[in-house]
Amino acid sequence: MELIILCLKIFVCRIVDMSLASIRTVYTVKGKSFTVAGISIIEGLIYFLIVKEALNFESANFVETLNVAFAYASGFACGTFIGSIFGAKLSGGMIQVQAVMTSKDDEAIKKIQDAGYALTVIKSEPTTFSGEKYMIFSEIKNNKLKDFRKLIQSLDEKAFVMVNETKYVYNGFIKK
Repeated sequence: MELIILCLKIFVCRIVDMSLASIRTVYTVKGKSFTVAGISIIEGLIYFLIVKEALNFESANFVETLNVAFAYASGFACGTFIGSIFGAKLSGGMIQVQAVMTSKDDEAIKKIQDAGYALTVIKSEPTTFSGEKYMIFSEIKNNKLKDFRKLIQSLDEKAFVMVNETKYVYNGFIKK
């Protein structure tokens, strides 16, 4: 019974520890130093205490030792998975989408704007490889990416699309 309790404790603590690690990474990227420091203290305490307990477990039985190691590794994996879900929700603010249309198409731009997306459009000069094109910049909410991408593909299936997470947004028009 003692082994089961130890394995469950290790498993749950590693889930919490690794979830905090993922969240800490998101806040580090966003430049939230004080939040990162607070999370790091909690994460470090959990890690230290649970590793200490796992390493202090003594057993001559290889299967029991393997169970402790498996609980540790499983908690690590589950914590990473759960942390990535939390991280996606936390970082989910705004993203920048850049799309290079394969040709200059004023109607496509109008349809994107009519769908409620704010755009900055840059007309590119023709090259020896292609004619005149539009490059579109748009700041959208992360949860609208799928809809935006479908719209772009419906208008130009060969459009070159790039997506970047936005750290800060100042001013502008963001409706969708």
